[in-house]
Amino acid sequence: MLPEERFDILVKEFAASPGVTVPGESGRRGFGSSALKVNSSIFAMVSGGKLVVKLPPARVLALVGAGAGEPFDAGKGHPMKEWLTVTAEDKESWLALAREALDFVGSTHH
Repeated sequence: MLPEERFDILVKEFAASPGVTVPGESGRRGFGSSALKVNSSIFAMVSGGKLVVKLPPARVLALVGAGAGEPFDAGKGHPMKEWLTVTAEDKESWLALAREALDFVGSTHH
């Protein structure tokens, strides 16, 4: 299954969640246009064929340490401490981490 197909499963999973906007709903293009958002903030997206989720910095470090992912670098040469590139290939990990990201982003005000 391609990453984009797996991401489509997540989109369907979260489409009915309160405050969630799925790709294409906003009609915008550019960064974040193909992302899952809650209250207008991105919590999950596909970048470079991998799932990227927003989580607390300590959780990102823990997951990197456990081998579940690596820090996300948006091409600026330094990792973004609240973003994890998920390296686990199983869809259960994707769903669990996306749900965790939704809870994190949906419960905080940036």
